[in-house]
Amino acid sequence: MIHLFCGYDERESIGFAVFAHSVIARASRPVALIPLSSMGMGEGSNTFTKSRFLVPYLMGFKGRAIFVDASDMLMFCDVAELESQFSADFAVQVVQHKDYSTRNPMKYVGTGMESENKDYPRKNWASVMLFNCAHPVWQDMTPATISGMSMADLLSLDFCGEDVGMLHPKWNRLVDEGQPTSGNVLHWTAGIPAFDRYRDTPAADVWEAERKAMETTA
Repeated sequence: MIHLFCGYDERESIGFAVFAHSVIARASRPVALIPLSSMGMGEGSNTFTKSRFLVPYLMGFKGRAIFVDASDMLMFCDVAELESQFSADFAVQVVQHKDYSTRNPMKYVGTGMESENKDYPRKNWASVMLFNCAHPVWQDMTPATISGMSMADLLSLDFCGEDVGMLHPKWNRLVDEGQPTSGNVLHWTAGIPAFDRYRDTPAADVWEAERKAMETTA
């Protein structure tokens, strides 16, 4: 069983549904899609900004698991292929987006989620994570610990030291930040095409096609 923890924000629930369809339609192995909201961790621009770091705790600090932002993403491959990238050499593996600043100073414009889109070190690294839940880095990451940490410290993964492994960029394409609009995981960082402001965002037609496929097969 693949454990896929998925960021869930009710204000973006259509995005979650379309993402879930994109995973299930292509999966070759059983996959548990586990919605993850705030869980009392407080909120950033999304409800799950902090709670994503509870994944090892929720797994009992055992095994492996995947976290994805989900609600503003699509998966265009078998999720088992992503799970196969796991390496026990690291605490976590991510796409290491380097030397980029956002093109979108505001995000979710025109919605109840509208907020400033600040740059910070290692921005968007934590939006797709392969967790080695048994790694020593995670053993003290309990709800109390995470609640006391700043958003910036968590999202930058500085507490992992040198134990951050690298995934190929195709596993987290920031399509509205000028990255290629093809890949295994497409990520609309500023707003999904379901929102009026973003109906013409890059690869909006791809998202709409997946939404149509979901509605057709429902």
